[in-house]
Amino acid sequence: MDSALIECRACPRLVAWREQVAHDKRAAFRDETYWGRPVTGFGPADASVLLVGLAPAAHGGNRTGRMFTGDRSGDVLFAALHAIGAATQPTATSRDDGLHLIGTRVTAPVHCAPPDNKPTVTERDTCRHWLITELDLLAPTVRSVVVLGAWGWQALMPALTQAGWQVPRPRPKFGHGAHYSITPARPGRHRIDLFGCYHVSQQNTFTGRLTPAMLEEVLTTATEAAGLPLTRPT
Repeated sequence: MDSALIECRACPRLVAWREQVAHDKRAAFRDETYWGRPVTGFGPADASVLLVGLAPAAHGGNRTGRMFTGDRSGDVLFAALHAIGAATQPTATSRDDGLHLIGTRVTAPVHCAPPDNKPTVTERDTCRHWLITELDLLAPTVRSVVVLGAWGWQALMPALTQAGWQVPRPRPKFGHGAHYSITPARPGRHRIDLFGCYHVSQQNTFTGRLTPAMLEEVLTTATEAAGLPLTRPT
């Protein structure tokens, strides 16, 4: 899947933007070679917890080639994952920084950095088959899904349905701390505990709408629901 994903050029606007950013660069990173391609999911292929974001950041994942790596949102997310024992270190700066996730995988409904961090509906729908494939691959092991933000929540619902789970009607509503049970609709799947969490964007973390304690609480609840044994760092 990953090798095919990074060669994807299905969305002309996203291809143009990700490559323009990789060429122009931000002054602070002018000596770096940007990734400038679709960014794959990050974490073990047999994860029991899946985190779903929005899309790579132009100078974060689009630069480093790894989800939530090299930007302020990732600083908050990986610090929280490390605090609960789901990451081997609290920082994520590059693909070769030694970071590993424990029983946890991070992905997004859109795999290319969009202008203004806003994918279009068409781009979301065009990219959906990659998320469905990822859910298919994780089906034997995934037990909890944490969605970061309302946009990712809405994008996930049809992907879950197409990947073989029964999404309730009416659809579950997003909210921070929201928790729903999603039952399997096909063999080879298990019940999923679905959790909502405010996105780790600077807009939320700088204003205090989402605090580290709030994020850690949702992540801890999700890992416990998945039966993921973690040891907090001392």
